[in-house]
Amino acid sequence: MSNKWLKDKSRKIEIKVSADGSHTLFVPELDEHYHSVNGAYNESMHVFIEPALLFCSKSTVHILEIGLGTGLNAFLTATHQVDKTIFYHALEKYPVTTEAAAQLNFAKTEAEQQIFTRLHQLPWNQESELQHNFTILKDEVDLTAIDFDRHYDLVYFDAFAPEKQPEMWSEAIFKKLYDAMNPGGVLTTYCAKGVIRRTMQALGFTVERLPGPKGKREMLRAVKK
Repeated sequence: MSNKWLKDKSRKIEIKVSADGSHTLFVPELDEHYHSVNGAYNESMHVFIEPALLFCSKSTVHILEIGLGTGLNAFLTATHQVDKTIFYHALEKYPVTTEAAAQLNFAKTEAEQQIFTRLHQLPWNQESELQHNFTILKDEVDLTAIDFDRHYDLVYFDAFAPEKQPEMWSEAIFKKLYDAMNPGGVLTTYCAKGVIRRTMQALGFTVERLPGPKGKREMLRAVKK
């Protein structure tokens, strides 16, 4: 584990190495990691890329991410884009600085590093082209404070755990997301708590329990009817 300390705009964070060798960030204030300590890169692939992005058959995909964080999910979406045209809308209340992001080790090639660097250098609160057929809007905003003016095919729900941010896992939040999704839209999350599953089902989602990433027995995939 690294002891390197950084700061985002409001709090101290620490870079740590997860079990698959990829970095995660640790927030002492919350006693919480941004990713699984059992493997940050592998968790993102398992929870968001494989059961959501690669599961989606649409050629034009609107994606909403709750919690841009390190940018790992957006980065992996870009590197696994294949033939899809993507609009990616990421919400983040506490942006990671470009200086902190530059020290993260998610890229495996020079070309990937260029994508990851550009992802963090693009301006906030305006639409920008990350790469061909990939437009991203990074909004520095709290989910509770935004009104959506578009609908989404995929939702990556990557907020901190319910024990750390209970307000982010409420019925009102999932109702807001349900209303912002297209019919057949897919939401995935690492959390498989029964209360979360039942809340989503009550709102109209069809919810599957899928095998979780390393260290977790299950995760959830919810589809809007």
